[in-house]
Amino acid sequence: MFAILKTGGKQYRVAVGGQIIVERIAGEVGSQVELSEVLALGDTEAPVIGTPTVTGSSVRATIVQQPRSTKVIVFKKKRRKNYRRKHGHRQELTVLKIEEISRGA
Repeated sequence: MFAILKTGGKQYRVAVGGQIIVERIAGEVGSQVELSEVLALGDTEAPVIGTPTVTGSSVRATIVQQPRSTKVIVFKKKRRKNYRRKHGHRQELTVLKIEEISRGA
């Protein structure tokens, strides 16, 4: 069985036992997270597609780690004007391990 869920403004296709990297979710490493914004469910039977979400369904996951992405450098320059700006950004991420997909009602 798989589920398509939405978190952090992005959509992910997940299955039980898989790991996904999402935008930072608050919580300690090892704690459980309930993701209730499930857009679709599928298995050997006919898939269930929500309008916009599948009512009563949820995905339970465990927080594996809370890393940061690699640094992205933003460099601005205007030629001949001695204008240079360098700015770095590291996005905070969360690695989730999918424990259970519940179909609901």
